[in-house]
Amino acid sequence: MEHYLLLKIVHAASAVLLLLGVLAHLLMLWRAARRGEPALLARKLRNTRRFSSPALALVALSLPVTGWWLAHIVGWPLGQLWLLGSSLLLLPLLLVWLLLDGRLRAWIALGESPAPAGLQRLTLIYGLLLVVILLVLFSLMGAKPV
Repeated sequence: MEHYLLLKIVHAASAVLLLLGVLAHLLMLWRAARRGEPALLARKLRNTRRFSSPALALVALSLPVTGWWLAHIVGWPLGQLWLLGSSLLLLPLLLVWLLLDGRLRAWIALGESPAPAGLQRLTLIYGLLLVVILLVLFSLMGAKPV
């Protein structure tokens, strides 16, 4: 039973860390873009893609594994509607993550020149869509039976 409680804490902490990390990065990039300092923004974008993005991806990849392990320990069948729905949301989550990463790569490629408004807007839309999918995914996880 102590394994279940520890795994549940790790799973919940990973989910909170992922959501807060994505929100913090969106806020940081939005503030840097509003200041109009291309050198600062380029440095933050490079650091985000180099360090934070892989770390958040590892945390995101741990969630399905620990979630499956929790369902296995409790004995829930994997055919539950809330579990299937959340599993199906992982594909759009991955797609939006890759699109966002591509937009960040394009923004970094511009160097210190200011990014066009369309690129900034598209990056923000992908980031917000990522947050919405995460919130829906976490809502499905919260709706599970006790």
